[in-house]
Amino acid sequence: MHYNINVDFSKKDMRIDKYLWCVRYYKTRSIATGACKKGQIKVNGAPVKPSREVFPTDKIELRKDQIIYQLTVNDIPPNRVGAKLVDLYRTDTTPKSAFEAKELLKYSKDYYRKKGSGRPTKKDRRDIDSFYDDEE
Repeated sequence: MHYNINVDFSKKDMRIDKYLWCVRYYKTRSIATGACKKGQIKVNGAPVKPSREVFPTDKIELRKDQIIYQLTVNDIPPNRVGAKLVDLYRTDTTPKSAFEAKELLKYSKDYYRKKGSGRPTKKDRRDIDSFYDDEE
């Protein structure tokens, strides 16, 4: 008996958590999976589960470090790729204003509480105590 089975080895889909790990947006797959479960990742405008398959031309939006990254899937990598090869598999369309907003946020934190102000440290308290002891 002869079986004619056509097997397609050119797989052109991948789980979203694995894809984001492969193109180096997350250090581990479990971190990428957690981000999906928290709703920080959207594909074509809809929040996704970690098992959602991603295909070329999908638009991915992910929130990481208070920046909303926008990227388009160009191709599916065979496995995790080096940093120099990432641009073959995705196009980053994140607006520059997203990165500028993070810089502004960093400066606004400095505005509210300068380093060294606020509650004294243990060393500061000892210095104050030794100052008062010297006066007596």
